[in-house]
Amino acid sequence: MTTMASTRRRFLTLLGLSAVAVSCGTSATGTAGKGQTRTLRYQGWAGQVTLPELADDLGYLGDVKLEWVGNTISGPQDIQSAATGQTDFGGAFNGAVVKLAANKAPIKAVVSYYGSDQYAYSGYYVLKDSPIRSARDLTGKKVGMNTLGAHAEAMLDIYLQRGGLSAAEIDKVEPLVVPPVNTEQSLRQRQIEVAVLGGILRDKALATGGIRPLFTDFELLGAFSAGTYVMTDRFLKQNPDTARTFVTAVGRAIEWSRTTPRAEVIARMTDIVKKRGRNEDTTPLKYWRSYGVAETAGRITGKELQLWIDWLAERGDIQKGQVTADDLYTNEFNTAGEGGTAPTSPAPSASTSGS
Repeated sequence: MTTMASTRRRFLTLLGLSAVAVSCGTSATGTAGKGQTRTLRYQGWAGQVTLPELADDLGYLGDVKLEWVGNTISGPQDIQSAATGQTDFGGAFNGAVVKLAANKAPIKAVVSYYGSDQYAYSGYYVLKDSPIRSARDLTGKKVGMNTLGAHAEAMLDIYLQRGGLSAAEIDKVEPLVVPPVNTEQSLRQRQIEVAVLGGILRDKALATGGIRPLFTDFELLGAFSAGTYVMTDRFLKQNPDTARTFVTAVGRAIEWSRTTPRAEVIARMTDIVKKRGRNEDTTPLKYWRSYGVAETAGRITGKELQLWIDWLAERGDIQKGQVTADDLYTNEFNTAGEGGTAPTSPAPSASTSGS
């Protein structure tokens, strides 16, 4: 029988790729000497516009084309696909990136793509009449999130630790995988006691009413970049120009989203979703407010990775000294926004607060 403790340690299996599996992955780069690929395979997110998709629509990718191979709801799965060559880039919570690198996957984080700020954050919501008011009240309760072993579970663990729960008590809190589009409904139908909601899905749920926040990741850690896109070392070596075009385009798209009126960003996103013809609901897009990336153009400082190196070592998921932040990322391919300061995110047009 699977115990809560073993479920909670799924970091070890979700990202347990061997070096052999990674080295045997397929690649779209072709053989050396045949030129660099100008097509990047990737996974999207239903009903959302990712930064590469926005960059493509803005024309920042030039002759580099995106090839959508399907959708995902899991950052760890997305970077596994990139590490094994099923896609050419993938994005995940930085703790998952650290864990994958610790399993000897030859990857590099190349640009931050999401984070938490006063507008973009993940909240842990309960029904308004819920008796849950503190970390200790979560014992024996179900917390619905998009995937295990990633951002949502990490924030939950930090909240529980700060609430004074022991490791044994933390293991009695049950994180469950619930598709993001179903999380609000699962909470309202009382299938789970806590729902992790972020971005447009969070604000849509708040506009409906009847829920309240228990805590948010922004309250826990302040503004921070939370996830990065990764590429394999092999891809970067064989396709440096393509990588530079991609990373710089993502950086430029981040800054475009910061400095462009919110209504215009939403209109562009809505148009992108309609044009791609995947039968997606565009209504939640009106709640978009920020990608939450802390640094200019998504440049990586190292501190956003070191935080999770320390956290994983403390949990015992990796050994101290097993990985170092400097080995996990590069800004070599990011020429966007060099020497600048990140502008303040545009204020939302409607006052919807998660705190």
